Amino acid sequence: MITVLYIDDEPQNLISFKASFRRDFTIFTAESAEDARKILDENKEITIILSDQRMPNITGIEFFESILELYPDPIRILITGYTDISAVVDAINRGQVYKYLTKPWNEDDIKNSILKANEVYRLRKDNKELTDKLMHLNEKLEFLARQNLLS
Repeated sequence: MITVLYIDDEPQNLISFKASFRRDFTIFTAESAEDARKILDENKEITIILSDQRMPNITGIEFFESILELYPDPIRILITGYTDISAVVDAINRGQVYKYLTKPWNEDDIKNSILKANEVYRLRKDNKELTDKLMHLNEKLEFLARQNLLS
């Protein structure tokens, strides 16, 4: 099951989101960046994070940027009611945002974006595991080569 965290300072948006997608995904919601960090600390399996851009104390971009070091793996999607091109550029450059969606959101667009983001998440995870295996095997080969040179 895909695990999604949605952050928005408008409680009605959180209720609508959860009602719309609870059958398709495991949904966590947060009204603030602080609540979202607590959820991330307690739920390491979150794969997709959606955040509203305009919130009272921190923007979605700033939130994504603040969690990059501790939580680099979840795929980040920014949602906003404003079409500000500089926010889009900031989101991509600073917060490593996978996708940018506008409000009011369309359920099919959100669902498809989450499904595609999860594919990216799985591919990155698989790639990391394969790279780790390859590096381990390479170390073994180097060790065997050194052993053969010494004997």
